[in-house]
Amino acid sequence: MTTPAPAPAPGPAPTSDGKTLGIVGLVLAFLAPLIGLIVSIIARNQSKAAGVENTPAKVGLILSIVFMVLYVIFLIIYFVVIAAAVGTGMTTYDY
Repeated sequence: MTTPAPAPAPGPAPTSDGKTLGIVGLVLAFLAPLIGLIVSIIARNQSKAAGVENTPAKVGLILSIVFMVLYVIFLIIYFVVIAAAVGTGMTTYDY
């Protein structure tokens, strides 16, 4: 009678190099800059831990910051124009 061989020990859990998450962060930089910024930061940290260069995460990080700044500038201009329109008494019913 033979005894069965013991099961091998499980290997280490696979680590993510953050490349896929970097691409997701890059896409989200265009659609939702704040979420893209967060995802790109996470991807970049995973890549650093794995010792891999992650260009999509870096580009997503930069684009997210640029788009957030542009959105803030757009909102400021939008509210200034609305405030100026309200301040002059302009209404849609002036004939």
